[in-house]
Amino acid sequence: MYKSYLFLPFVFSFAFTHVAAAQDKSLTIYTYESFTAEWGPGPKVKEEFEKTCDCMVNFVSVADGVALLSRLKLEGEATDADLALGLDTNIAAEAKATGLFEEHRVDIAAVEVPGAYRDDVFVPYDYGHFALVYDTEVLSAPPSSMKELVEGDPAQKIVIQDPRTSTPGLGFLLWVKSVYGDQAPEAWRKLRQRILTVTPGWSEAYGLLTKGEVPMVLSYTTSPAYHMVAEGTERYQAASFAEGHYIQIELVGLLKTSDSKELARQFLQFVTTPAFQNVIPTNNWMMPAAAMSEPLPEAFSRLVKPQKTFLMDPQHVADNRHAWIDEWLAAMSGQ
Repeated sequence: MYKSYLFLPFVFSFAFTHVAAAQDKSLTIYTYESFTAEWGPGPKVKEEFEKTCDCMVNFVSVADGVALLSRLKLEGEATDADLALGLDTNIAAEAKATGLFEEHRVDIAAVEVPGAYRDDVFVPYDYGHFALVYDTEVLSAPPSSMKELVEGDPAQKIVIQDPRTSTPGLGFLLWVKSVYGDQAPEAWRKLRQRILTVTPGWSEAYGLLTKGEVPMVLSYTTSPAYHMVAEGTERYQAASFAEGHYIQIELVGLLKTSDSKELARQFLQFVTTPAFQNVIPTNNWMMPAAAMSEPLPEAFSRLVKPQKTFLMDPQHVADNRHAWIDEWLAAMSGQ
């Protein structure tokens, strides 16, 4: 998802609109807060698309991808959204089960993500591997595997996000499950000793790292690129795990109740073009899901490159997510 590294202690919700005299055609896109923030990709995406559509793009933001799905479920067919941008493969099947989405019917041949994910409802727009990002001025020897993280020094604290409210938090839950399988509850009981706190979303967690309150936080392998490109520092780095890393593939989908389906499909096609993809690496700090017209910044060549990628089938996640969250809650409460 994600990510607003600037001004981290505060997260704002923005709706970008034109003046009343703007074009009659409009598109309402529900997404997450760091996408629409002034330092996020939203403003540039809006500007680029409005050059081509003779329309007005309105972003409506919520805290996270999980919160986005919850809002859509609550609003149902009364939703004002034409598109939902910020779901991921881990909640895609659950999103489909709501009956609120319809087939995108656009050409996604240009899209290329690890695992060759394809779907007739959702269009991938970026991806990133989860990782523990650490402060090199505090930790000289970060964990090099999930096993070392779980069984490491409890005095070296980490911060994670809640899998009930956060897509990174859910991704980490699935990462642990991918590595430990049926032994995941035991792993969580051990890891619990290292967890300083569990935050509702990514921004709060990452802010604790940059403020020096914790030496490690759940984030992405791409997170250090922000610090290298925008701040000129290599202080924050991602730990490479021997077992591999779980991937997040972010998605955008069309709501059945949209009154602007032709325009919405135009945006879905736009997502696969360089005009959109060029914005992703240095504004959302994720990897592009399709070709760009400009090279990635050199810093991206120095990021951790996972030797193995974990990604569960979306339906398998939908079938088990609530049970696995209950399992996590029990372990975190000491049961």
